[in-house]
Amino acid sequence: MNSRRWPLGTLAALAISMGAASAAQAQEWVSLFDGKTLSGWTVGGGGSETKWEVVDGEIRGSGKASMLYSPKTYKNFKYRAEVKINDHGNSGLYFRSPTNKGNFVDGYEAQIDSTHTDPIRTGSLYGFVHVYKKLVPPDTWFTYEIECVDKVWRGKPGAFITIRVNGEELYQFMDFANTWKDGGYFAFQQHDPGSKVSIRKIEVQELP
Repeated sequence: MNSRRWPLGTLAALAISMGAASAAQAQEWVSLFDGKTLSGWTVGGGGSETKWEVVDGEIRGSGKASMLYSPKTYKNFKYRAEVKINDHGNSGLYFRSPTNKGNFVDGYEAQIDSTHTDPIRTGSLYGFVHVYKKLVPPDTWFTYEIECVDKVWRGKPGAFITIRVNGEELYQFMDFANTWKDGGYFAFQQHDPGSKVSIRKIEVQELP
């Protein structure tokens, strides 16, 4: 039997290369929207008076209050989407939602709101951290990015949630109450008949 001895430097280089490849694979962005259909997504609530449709490569929500849920659940992740809300419109980007039945109060909500009568604006983590400044004008595309990872800080476990708008980090919120501690669905909210939300380029990175 022939055996081959590898120089230590070569073995180290191989290990580094394999580690880098594994890290790159782990950090790959996966698209959740094919730009043509709502395949795999589920509408919760609203009945026949709500509408979720794909037009010109984007998802559009209108009509009666409802939710649009992702095909599967996620716990630790980076998540991003390009979003646009109409003038006086209201929506939300939900995550760790334990249900896909159309309940507004289940899961964390990253607010989508530029000029609605509700003064809690885009960039807010609804019920936890509120932003009252208008960061994005209505009818304007922007990139929303959420990172949610379970960590331990000074011996206390919690969900560490980072919110970014157009690449700018607004804050990191540490939820030591573990309000939504399990994995859950992503969802988009259709808040009311006067709201019209558009979404495109929905992507996720699952994290350990």
